[in-house]
Parts: sequence; C-alpha cells; structure tokens
Amino acid sequence: MRLTLVSRQDCELCEEMAHELARLGRERALPPIDTVDVDADPELTRRYGLNVPVLLLEGSVVCRHRLDRAELERLLRPDRAGTHGAP
Repeated sequence: MRLTLVSRQDCELCEEMAHELARLGRERALPPIDTVDVDADPELTRRYGLNVPVLLLEGSVVCRHRLDRAELERLLRPDRAGTHGAP
C-alpha cells in the first residue's frame, strides 16, 4: 500500500495535512507517503486544481482539505487489506 499527498507550495491546508500525517505516523505504522506537487503535473492540475490537499491511498481519494483520520485508519485496517475501493 502507498499513500500520496497531492499538495502545492505555500498551501497552509497542505502543510497542515502533512503535519497531521507525520504526527499520525509517529503514533502508528503508516504506508510510505509520497508528496506530489499538483502544479508540476498537468493531469493532477486538471484533476484537482485548487481542490488540495488530497490524500490518496493506492490512487483512490481518502480525504480532501483536512485529514480524515478515522477514514484513513478504517482503510488501513488489516481486515481491509486488498479491498480499498470495494463496496
């Protein structure tokens, strides 16, 4: 599993989500987190524009703007492994 934080430079909400993810990572094991700049990729810019930060798990949206810790933890539960995006 892999997390991706889609963010942009000088974005307070993006910095806040990165900080909250770092704090959560000190409390529990998290998958690796890649941070990508939405403005560096035309496809990401088209998809998310100003709607950042976005946290993705294996490419699927977990949350936008604010970290939804409960949803992230639910998706990371061992009994959910391999079922992300399943109904």
